[in-house]
Amino acid sequence: MKKLFSILSISAVLLLMSNSFAQDRFVASDAWAFGFGFTYPMYVGINGASLNTSEFYGGHLLIQRNWSEHVASRIKGSYNHVAAQYYANYNNNNGEYVSNNMITGDLDLIYYFNPCEPWSLFLVTGIGVNYNKPENAIIYDAAGNEIAESELNEESNVGAQFNIGAGIEIRIGEDWRIRGEGTYHTMGNSKIDGVDSRTGDDFGFFGGSFFGGNSNDSWIHADLGLLYYFSKGEPSKYCQLYTGIAEVDYNRVEDIVRRYQTMPTEVDYDRICEMVKKCMGPAKMEDKWVLVGVNFDFNKATLRPESYPILDNAAAILLSHPDVTVEVQGHTDQIGSDKYNEQLSVKRAEAVKKYLVAKGVDAGRLTTSGKGKSTLLFKESDSESRFYNRRVEFHVK
Repeated sequence: MKKLFSILSISAVLLLMSNSFAQDRFVASDAWAFGFGFTYPMYVGINGASLNTSEFYGGHLLIQRNWSEHVASRIKGSYNHVAAQYYANYNNNNGEYVSNNMITGDLDLIYYFNPCEPWSLFLVTGIGVNYNKPENAIIYDAAGNEIAESELNEESNVGAQFNIGAGIEIRIGEDWRIRGEGTYHTMGNSKIDGVDSRTGDDFGFFGGSFFGGNSNDSWIHADLGLLYYFSKGEPSKYCQLYTGIAEVDYNRVEDIVRRYQTMPTEVDYDRICEMVKKCMGPAKMEDKWVLVGVNFDFNKATLRPESYPILDNAAAILLSHPDVTVEVQGHTDQIGSDKYNEQLSVKRAEAVKKYLVAKGVDAGRLTTSGKGKSTLLFKESDSESRFYNRRVEFHVK
């Protein structure tokens, strides 16, 4: 029974580990992706008229290059059908629509805020070209009488457009993502609604154009589609550090399973505590006090269960020397940046302080600091050496 319980327990741990390890397996340092889906376009600002009713639909294709975990660029092509009835000076009282088939090509830059998560928010901005051909663009008077045919009716025209938007990618598999996006487009002309009411050139970028001008047309679209990453580079080291994941030595895991199959499943912490007290000898204070046995998992600041007896003994020593103040120093291994490791080491020192305070030690006697990877016990980069470098030390003031 104990053997079965051990196997089931370790299997459960491995299952949880697999969910955690999935984070960095799915994210690469660089990648290529292909995307497709539906598009819902809509006019926002059209000159001389406002929308009455509308019918919009479309689709898109894209090729995307992820240069890093955070930055990507893409080339996107879209088909957008826009058919609308208008109020104002070219209202069609006969219920007919002014339709427009827009074909757009965009070059966009994308920034992902949280690329290591199963869902990632992003911003997108870029420029593009809009080819369109308005149809049934007839100007009517207020009574519904036809005045004239618009000069743009059934005429093809091309305009530049500026894009800015936001979206989300949701991971549904190792290589597949669901992508939702909303983007605002400001045109470099005023022709997509079938009537040109602006002054100036068609491709201006300032005053009366993309930024701040009110004579240009604008439109928005909402995308819903899929993104398939068909080529990936090396697994992301950034996401390994972010999620606290190191490579899994499955042979070592199997050895652990075999070794613990015949061992008791319950841990006698009272016996461990007695052993610690026996090995530690009489309570005494030294200038530098390394808490042997208080170590941390990679990129974690959570106390391991085997640390409790050592910390209980440390609390007893501190309580027996009430006049002593101690600086609790946290340390890390050599993986990761200096800044990140300093922050992580402070969290480890704070975790130990919190435990000691819970055991009755006055918080005013304890200060914390993080040394990061500046003081290594072992210079080697093997997993065992790095484990012992992830430690806490007491320095008596």
